[in-house]
Amino acid sequence: MDILKIIGRKESLFAQDVTCVENDLRDIVKKSNFLIIGGAGSIGKAVTKEIFVRKPNLLHVVDISENNLAELVRDIRSSLGYIEGEFKTFALDCGSSEYEFFVSSNSTYDFVLNLSAMKHVRSEKDPFSLMRLINVNILNTLKTLELAKKNKTKKYFCVSTDKATNPVNMMGASKRIMEMFLMQEEDSIEISTARFANVAFSDGSLLHSFNQRFIQKHPLSGPNDVKRYFVSAKESGELCLMSCILGENKDIFFPKLSEKIKLTSFPEIAKRFLNEKGYEPYECSSEIEARTKIDKLISQKKWPCYFSASDTSGEKDTEEFFTSENILDNEKFENIGIIKNKINPDDPELKNFLKRIEQFKISNKWSKKDLVKLFEETVKEFNHLETSKNLDEKM
Repeated sequence: MDILKIIGRKESLFAQDVTCVENDLRDIVKKSNFLIIGGAGSIGKAVTKEIFVRKPNLLHVVDISENNLAELVRDIRSSLGYIEGEFKTFALDCGSSEYEFFVSSNSTYDFVLNLSAMKHVRSEKDPFSLMRLINVNILNTLKTLELAKKNKTKKYFCVSTDKATNPVNMMGASKRIMEMFLMQEEDSIEISTARFANVAFSDGSLLHSFNQRFIQKHPLSGPNDVKRYFVSAKESGELCLMSCILGENKDIFFPKLSEKIKLTSFPEIAKRFLNEKGYEPYECSSEIEARTKIDKLISQKKWPCYFSASDTSGEKDTEEFFTSENILDNEKFENIGIIKNKINPDDPELKNFLKRIEQFKISNKWSKKDLVKLFEETVKEFNHLETSKNLDEKM
């Protein structure tokens, strides 16, 4: 599958920048020890492969999914083979006591990369999933950061999202709070992160769903009034690697918007996807029509699609990577921009955030309304978009 063609591009976004610094990347990676958290997900896997191919001295990968870890190893052994350095995987929850013991039992990691995240906007549909989102995206970040500092790690990288910019959903706001915590960290450890666009065909994404629906002979569906920026999995790995290895303290890397990366609608991508498979999209007027006509249309080399207006909570109609208040460096790389940040110590809103979360957990009682209010108090630019409808209520 030609992913770049499907997302409307002819060439890799970061290839030029990576080529220019390839020698530096290889020199640093070759002599360094790496720990990747969440390394078996779509982005984590891409980052793992970018590091592996440059032959690190040591590469440890932690992920909560033993199945995904097994597939990661099979993929690497089948495509990249072996390296002289140590490569091992561990099926661990980074929020667990086992993970703490694991880190304390190993030699110093030069770089710790945290790619674990709850990334779905639909996670805000109930208070239980929302609290887990807070645990994974914020509290586990703080925990793994503290363990990295105890381990004398030189650099801690944590992945963010474009949705952290002027957030309208709880997932994006959770990542913005994560960034705020990272920016108040003192100089005992260097920090960098990256915001990027939707990773095309990553696990759980709408484009991944297109592929799954095609395999299972189901209709394709999505919003018709939302446009997104897309990067490939490899490009996401490259951006994270560049930020981790070459980013200065507190830098946030992001893809520059240019002729190379344009906003694309889901109907446009569905058409390119189906055309590559040898089918033409057939737009239906309802979910029911799309489901009932599937067999007849497939026999005619057509595929039923149902696209409708976005009406679910937390869905932004466009995307952005920075605000007018950010200080930018657009000169260092051709296709990568950098948000420059300073240390912002002792933010009272962040202290209150942790205190309130602890209180909710001790009482074992909280609501979505409670958590939304707390997020609004913590992130001043958070403008929650609530429609009382979530993505689980649509095809």
